Amino acid sequence: MANSFATRTFTTLSGLQPNMANLKVIGIVIGKTDVKGFPDRKNIGSERYTFSFTIRDSPAHFVNAASWGNEDYIKSLSDSFRVGDCVIIENPLIQRKEIEREEKFSPATPSSCKLLLSENHSTVKVCSSYEVDTKLLSLIHLPVKESHDYYSLGDIVANGQSLNGRIINVLAAVKSVGETKYFTTSDRRKGQRCEVRLYDETESSFAMTCWDNESILLAQSWMPRETVIFASDIRISFDKFRNCMTATVISKTIITTNPDTPEANILLNFIRENKETNIMDDEIDSYFKESINLNTIVDVYTVEQLKGKALKNEGKADPSYGILYAYISTLNIDDETTKVVRNRCSSCGYIVNEASNMCATCNKNSLDFKSVFLSFDMLIDLTDHTGTLHSCSLTGSVAEETLGCTVNEFLAMTDEQKTALKWQFLLERSKIYLKFVLSHRARSGLKISVLSCKLADPTEASRNLSGQKHV
Repeated sequence: MANSFATRTFTTLSGLQPNMANLKVIGIVIGKTDVKGFPDRKNIGSERYTFSFTIRDSPAHFVNAASWGNEDYIKSLSDSFRVGDCVIIENPLIQRKEIEREEKFSPATPSSCKLLLSENHSTVKVCSSYEVDTKLLSLIHLPVKESHDYYSLGDIVANGQSLNGRIINVLAAVKSVGETKYFTTSDRRKGQRCEVRLYDETESSFAMTCWDNESILLAQSWMPRETVIFASDIRISFDKFRNCMTATVISKTIITTNPDTPEANILLNFIRENKETNIMDDEIDSYFKESINLNTIVDVYTVEQLKGKALKNEGKADPSYGILYAYISTLNIDDETTKVVRNRCSSCGYIVNEASNMCATCNKNSLDFKSVFLSFDMLIDLTDHTGTLHSCSLTGSVAEETLGCTVNEFLAMTDEQKTALKWQFLLERSKIYLKFVLSHRARSGLKISVLSCKLADPTEASRNLSGQKHV
C-alpha cells in the first residue's frame, strides 16, 4: 500500500528539473556530512551553518541535498536522521548543480540537479521501515560505483606512493574499529578521529581513518570480521610517519555496508572461511589487554599516593587499579641499545628465547613447534608533580594504541621518525589507566602495567588533580 501511495504522489529523482515547485520526493539516505559553521558575510560576527546528504530512490538515481540556516535549525535537522534512514522531503528548491565546483567536495551523482532545503519552506520526515517498499530499503546495500570498479588492498600497497593523493574505490572487510579519540585544535575547534583496520585476501591489515562524526557513527555499527564495505571515492595517502599507505574518508566518500554484489559475496565467504584462523589475532591480543572494563576504574592518584597505597597493601597479592594524570618522562623507542620489540609465543604469549626462537613453556614437553610473533615490550617512566614511577610495563596492543602504529609500521620507521614519535608523548600530560601489584623484584616495590595511555583533556586533568578521588 505504501508503495502504491508513493508512486502516485512522489516525484522521482530521475524526473527532477530546475525550478520545479511544490515537490515531494522520497529516498534512502546513503551519505551524510557533519554540520559545519561559517562566518555570515551579511551579518558580521554571526555564523551560518550547513550540512549535506545524499538520497537515492532507484539503482541508477541519487542526488545531493544541502541545507543552510541558523545553528539550532541545522543541528536539529541533522540530528533527526542518519545514513540508512528513509526520508520524505517536501518543497525542496531544485537547482542545477555546478559539476566541477561542487563534485570536488561532494559525492558525484548522475543527476544534473541538487536539492536545497530551507527552514521556512522545506520539511524532512523520517519514515519507519514498515512504511517503505523493501526495494527502496535494499538500495542501502548497492554501491554507487560499478561493483568491479575498485582496488584491492594488495593493489594499493603494491602501487605504493604512485597512488598518493588519489581518490579511488575500495572493497574490503572490517578487521577492527578503534576507539573514537577526541581532541581540540589550536584554534579551539573540537574534533574526533577513529581508525578502522581493514583486510582482504591480499592484505592482512590496512588503516582507514574517519575524521567526521557521521562516518564514525557508521563505523561503530560494523561487526569486525563479519562486515564488508565498499568505499566509493576514498582518498589514499602515503603516511610518511608510519611509512605505509592509508585511506581517509572524505566529504565525497559514500560507504556501502555489506554490499549486495558478487565481488562482496566472494570476500564475505573468504572472511567466514578464515574466521577461525584469524581469531588467533584476537586471542594474541588477549594476552596483553586486561579483561577489566576501563570504565570501572575511577580512582585517581598522584604518584606519591600510589606509592603510599602500595605500602598500605604490603602483604596483599591482589592487583589494584587506578588513573594517573602524568607525563611519560622516559620512552626509549629510538635507542638502538634498548629492546622495544620482542618475539612472543603465539600459543601462550610468553617472550621466547631469542637464541633458539622457541618457547620454553610450550615446547618443553612437546615436539610441536609453536610459531612466534612480534610484540611491543617496553618499560616507561611516568612522572607527575609528586614523583616518578620507574619501569612501568607498556606492551602489546596497548602499546600499539598508545603509539598509534603497529609493530611492523614501527620497525619500518627511520630513527628520525621514531624520535619524532617519542616527542609526541614526552612532557605531554596523559591520562593513564594502571594495574599495580606488590612485587619485591620491582625497583619501586610495585609491578605496574599500563592498560591505556592517551593524551589528557587539560580541563579534565586539572579538575581531577585539584581533588583526587582515591581509596
